[in-house]
Amino acid sequence: MHQPLTVASTPTRWLDDPVESGAAAGFGVYLHVPFCHHRCGYCDFATEAVGGRDDTDALFQRYTQAVRRDLARQVAAGRRAHGPASRRAPLDDAWPTVTSIFVGGGTPTLLPPELLAGLVRAVHEELDVAPTAEVTVECNPETASEALFGALVTAGVTRVSMGAQSFTPSVLTTLERGHTAQRPVEAVHQARTAGVAEINLDLIFGTPGETDDDWRDTLRTVLAAGTDHVSAYALTIHDSTPFGRAIAKGVLPAPDDDVQADRFAIAREVLGAGGFEHYEVSNWALGSGRRSRHNLLYWRHGDYLAVGVGAHGHLAGRRWWTTRSTARYLAAVEAGESPISGSEDLDLDEQAEERLLLGLRVREGLHPADVPPLDPLALEDAMAAGLITTACGRLQCTEDGWFLLDEAVSRLLV
Repeated sequence: MHQPLTVASTPTRWLDDPVESGAAAGFGVYLHVPFCHHRCGYCDFATEAVGGRDDTDALFQRYTQAVRRDLARQVAAGRRAHGPASRRAPLDDAWPTVTSIFVGGGTPTLLPPELLAGLVRAVHEELDVAPTAEVTVECNPETASEALFGALVTAGVTRVSMGAQSFTPSVLTTLERGHTAQRPVEAVHQARTAGVAEINLDLIFGTPGETDDDWRDTLRTVLAAGTDHVSAYALTIHDSTPFGRAIAKGVLPAPDDDVQADRFAIAREVLGAGGFEHYEVSNWALGSGRRSRHNLLYWRHGDYLAVGVGAHGHLAGRRWWTTRSTARYLAAVEAGESPISGSEDLDLDEQAEERLLLGLRVREGLHPADVPPLDPLALEDAMAAGLITTACGRLQCTEDGWFLLDEAVSRLLV
């Protein structure tokens, strides 16, 4: 049932006094570990292949020391160092309580367990971390072990996000993955045995050569594996990657949009039948308590520190990012300088667009108090097009609008 949106008492309440979004969404810390044994051909992340190098022990030690030093520098600089010179004043010199920590990559679990656990402990040493904070570490199946997971649990890790991608051997070969089809299942069991509370499996669909049956078998394997969260993404090709260049040369066929749409529908069908809640465009969880709280922080337009190579941070409408070069990152931090390579301050219109693009990705959409001012005719147009609804008084995408999000937001911002 449609209900009209409640009009905010002031034009900027959605920024100044949010209910679920912005500062009300929590505060996160993202730590990036760029190292991988091999850089997969589709990967466009800030990564560095270290397979075959004989100096990795020293490199890993040096890098983790730099991350800890960078984190300490950012914390000491205080909130005002990153706060925008805009209408919204910083709260005070103290950082908010950390509600989630995410160690991503790359392959963080290439690091020795003691170094990886040390990164998590460093956040606790530098900042006030909530006792109930979600602490996630990304991992690849071939680097997993019960001893590793045990060390992470001891350090306070509550969640592991594992890159399975597929359970079809031929698809794994195309994706240049270094693990067998069954290894992720074994790694999930090792994580459970070690006491990891929550486990996510990352999947990729629409790889050239994959069939509908391959994808269904992958999803069925996921259901049997004992995970409680699934992230499923369509294979995206970037021109600068080896896959992008191979497609340009005609060596590799490009992913088919219609096929990917069909695979997405299959994921919704199979995971839904298995009890998974489709709570965000690309994410499913076994109930609301198993949702990724750190990713919800992003979608709720929250604030988070960025530490490590290629990391992105956000605070009250200001975005910044660090250099994607490990060598430049290490040189800057060791010289006592900032590794930030760029930043931007978003104006009100840009923040409004971002609030809508992010918030409408979540099934429940936006609380009415967190919605930027909308032109009534634009809202009426988006609703008439079947893209937007105000069910339960919240601004939400419809099923069609969820998968035409850019169009839905463009209609709202006319």
